[in-house]
Amino acid sequence: MIYIVLILFAIVNAYPIIWMVINSFKSESEFAVNQFGFPREFVLENYQNAWEIANFGVLFKNSIFICVAATVITVLIGALASYFLSRFSFKMNKFIYTFFIFGMLIPIHATLVPMFILMRNLGLLNTPITLLFPYIAFHLPITIFILTSFMKAFPKDIEESAIMDGCGIFRIFWSIVLPMSRPALATVVILNFIYNWNEFSFALVLINDPAFQTLPLGLANFAGQFTTNYGAQMAGLTMSLIPIIAIYLMLEKEIVKGMTAGAVKG
Repeated sequence: MIYIVLILFAIVNAYPIIWMVINSFKSESEFAVNQFGFPREFVLENYQNAWEIANFGVLFKNSIFICVAATVITVLIGALASYFLSRFSFKMNKFIYTFFIFGMLIPIHATLVPMFILMRNLGLLNTPITLLFPYIAFHLPITIFILTSFMKAFPKDIEESAIMDGCGIFRIFWSIVLPMSRPALATVVILNFIYNWNEFSFALVLINDPAFQTLPLGLANFAGQFTTNYGAQMAGLTMSLIPIIAIYLMLEKEIVKGMTAGAVKG
């Protein structure tokens, strides 16, 4: 019964992706008539049209730059902050940790207008780094929350032994704490990358120049006022899904390790 339930759960979650991939090979007329069956003829031109209509080359380059840069900076800053919050006792420790956690309660999209005004005053609208600031700021709280909770479980005997061997604070962080935190790091990397890759609202408000637009903005170009090119849109969505699946598959083992850590003693 457990396997049956898990198989049904997997089918329910995989069906929208399978449906999207199947419809990416259908013509407009066939999609209108039959949306749930297999295509009678595979229309590969949908992928070519999607690449040309949405200018996917530029969009992919912009999205990859923004996502990789924001994710790396967020995880690096979050790991450093989490290390000091979890492994050291100082006067403002609890206050700083609470301050970061409070950031998780702020509705992100309620800050769109203040963020637009701030970026305009700083002259950062329509630049390659426009989206880095909100993406990093709004993902630090969840990153610090996950990493701090994970690092608090480390025994301090390991660090004390490293200090006895002459290691400094940052050597312990790079050589001991970070490698031990790989399961939690994999989790926050995936969370950050997926959100940054799919984020639409900030990209729509802060970027108007097509040269700096990200993938979600390009996918919106398939929907016109009176009609939508569904075949090309499904092809575009399929191509945009590939990097997310690749990142997840690369980090899957670390996530599984994090889920099973502590499940078995001894």
